[in-house]
Amino acid sequence: MSANRIQPRLPKGMRDFLPADMIKRDYVFGVVRDVFHLYGFEPLSTPVLELRETLYGKYGEDAEKLIYNAQHPGGKEELALRYDLTVPLARVVAMHESAIMLPFKRYRARAGVSW
Repeated sequence: MSANRIQPRLPKGMRDFLPADMIKRDYVFGVVRDVFHLYGFEPLSTPVLELRETLYGKYGEDAEKLIYNAQHPGGKEELALRYDLTVPLARVVAMHESAIMLPFKRYRARAGVSW
């Protein structure tokens, strides 16, 4: 029976942040956030999923290599995990241009997770 036991492991490039690591990490992110605020930057958060057409329009032929596609059960929209934060930021500016004051001084509210 022990021969069939699954060994716990992470995929290549992934890691766990244990409590001691998270305390240090949260401290560093707090210092960075405070510096951003000091210079007039405000937090921005965007969804990890974007419309596939939005991301593919940016990356062209390389999109197949860079982007993970996602399918919502029963959903009609094709979705994809963002590759970086550039396209989501551009989308935010395009969607909310009348509400955004320039220069658009923003920072990613949490460490930006991208795939």
